[in-house]
Amino acid sequence: MESANWRFGLPWDLAFGIWSFGVWLLSLGVSEVTYDNHTLHDPWWLLALAVIPLVTWLRGRRGVPALVVPFAAAWYRPSVATFSRLPVSVGVTGLALLVFALARPQRVDDKRQVHQQGYDIMLAIDLSGSMLAEDNHRPGEGPNRLQVIKPVIQAFVQNRPSDRIGIVVFATQAYTLSPLTFDHAWLSRQLDRIEIGVIDADHTAIGDGLGVALTRLEQAGREEGNHRKGAFVILLTDGSNNAGVLTPPQASEIARARGIPVYTIGAGTDGYSYLPVQDEHGKTITYTQIMADLDENALASISEQTGGRFYRARDAGTIKSAFQSIDEAQKIEFEAKSYLLTTELFPWFAVPGFLCVFLAGIVLAWPTLRNRSVPARSPLTSGPSFRP
Repeated sequence: MESANWRFGLPWDLAFGIWSFGVWLLSLGVSEVTYDNHTLHDPWWLLALAVIPLVTWLRGRRGVPALVVPFAAAWYRPSVATFSRLPVSVGVTGLALLVFALARPQRVDDKRQVHQQGYDIMLAIDLSGSMLAEDNHRPGEGPNRLQVIKPVIQAFVQNRPSDRIGIVVFATQAYTLSPLTFDHAWLSRQLDRIEIGVIDADHTAIGDGLGVALTRLEQAGREEGNHRKGAFVILLTDGSNNAGVLTPPQASEIARARGIPVYTIGAGTDGYSYLPVQDEHGKTITYTQIMADLDENALASISEQTGGRFYRARDAGTIKSAFQSIDEAQKIEFEAKSYLLTTELFPWFAVPGFLCVFLAGIVLAWPTLRNRSVPARSPLTSGPSFRP
């Protein structure tokens, strides 16, 4: 009498391969190492890959009960009775894919750092006729005052990407060139366009220029009581106030009451400078000398009263130093949050894994299901009929 004991087993080369693959992926995931912009969100699930071969091995060591029938050896057919290892391998592969899907593989598309808040800055720039004066060189051989400050302001704007910046220009009257904006590229293009003569340039309304800049900082949600949070003004001029509705002391009092520091920059050299005389078409026909008209005391008083600082900038180097000093004094590294833009890849492993497990289960259960579908023959009705 012979019997056949059927066992559920897994080829050890496949088991070792799954185990090694799981340990390798786990080492990548736990150490937060990305490979080719791919990462695992929950790498600890990969520990289950090391458990699958162990469970399979333990299952294979357990004997499967067999029905002992006399002369069973004569009926035994290996091609019918032996379970193929292919469905088992497919099932285990499906389980491995499902475990890997639970580890949430992801493709990292982008990483962005978003600042929670920044400063609001208004630049008030003098465009009166004296800004055409040329300092520290012979007439016609170098830039005028406006041409000197333009690249310095451009660099200042580009150095503060997390701040909103706006521009007010003033001469006889004050106008808003740009409201507060994060679009610094557009703001730079507006700076390139400003020239002396685009507004009435006969006088200098410093008080109005500061007043308009302050009104552009009036925004709901950025104030506590009567004080404006995270804002300041930079005012640049080469003259003294001789026009406008507001006087510099009145404008500085408004800034002080609202808690807005005003940094003032006095441009131009002391003594005489060369001012071009232009015809009606804007062409320079000659040069004349003008005496410096900068009111340093008024600018220093504005800064002192509002909590800012006054800078005397006689050339391009000192103007640049003034803006760098302001940048350092009013630059705070706000708390930032990093955001990862990712694409979830788990469906690419979960779907084939589920299909593998499902198909393997159907194949392994098919003999049992087929036997149940065939009705057993009753011993009372089998065999030839008998009549007495």
